[in-house]
Amino acid sequence: MDITGNLAIKRSNDPLGLALVIAAAIHAFVILSVSFDISRETPPAPERTLDITLVQPKAKTKPAENPDFLAQQSQEGGGEKEVKERKTSPLGNPEAIPAPKPALELERAGAAETQPLPKPEIITATKAPRREAAPPPKPTVQAKPRPKLSQLLASTQQEIDRLTAELDRRTLSASRQDRRKAVNASTQEYKYASYLEAWRSKVEKIGNLNYPDEAKRRRLYGNLLMHVAVRADGSIERIRIVRSSGHKLLDDAAARIVRMSAPFAAFPPEIREEVDVLDITRTWQFLDGNTLFSSN
Repeated sequence: MDITGNLAIKRSNDPLGLALVIAAAIHAFVILSVSFDISRETPPAPERTLDITLVQPKAKTKPAENPDFLAQQSQEGGGEKEVKERKTSPLGNPEAIPAPKPALELERAGAAETQPLPKPEIITATKAPRREAAPPPKPTVQAKPRPKLSQLLASTQQEIDRLTAELDRRTLSASRQDRRKAVNASTQEYKYASYLEAWRSKVEKIGNLNYPDEAKRRRLYGNLLMHVAVRADGSIERIRIVRSSGHKLLDDAAARIVRMSAPFAAFPPEIREEVDVLDITRTWQFLDGNTLFSSN
């Protein structure tokens, strides 16, 4: 039995039909009074709704002999309209629902509505005729003018002057290199021995005044052989330790004392005429009692 309004009751005076109608009403009431938990996501609406039509049976009347429409249930009191219309439901009558168009028809309709895109224009560029590269210009060779005789003589004289100056410089340098004299404690010439004694006395005086404190604390003693090159103006050309004392502290102290004693006295004229540098080599002793002494 269909409960969408098409209840099949063949006779209006059938008690079974009345019972079915009452039962349907009770079920509808129970269904509508049931509450649901909507805490979760709301379910989608059903695609179709269920319409229930309840028809109240009326007094027994005799149906018309020639009815305009045939119904499953008596429709008395259903309305007062003068125009006779057949009551239908869009859900019960499938003809009332428009049938969807097939996808092929929709595609054709869409293709008809869309206008075709304009074709892109193809622009072709014509190649310019290839031009041959012009050959590079030939280099022009200019003939050098021949030098005159006066120019040749002038350049030759300049070269001669340059070479002469270079020879003079080398000769002077060689002569200066030869103007050195080595002196020591055994030198007997008065002019050199006198200068050497004054030089030794100054170094010993400065050394005793500036005796190394570290050597005093550690009580370091020793002898060393030192070479000192003195220029004509009394300045020091170089200092070299020929033989070490065995203690780097004493070697460095002796060289420091000589530098502290400079500059020394300039060479007297009689020495300056002969030499430009004196190479002094002497033995220096760091003795017990914190004294510096030069023996020979």
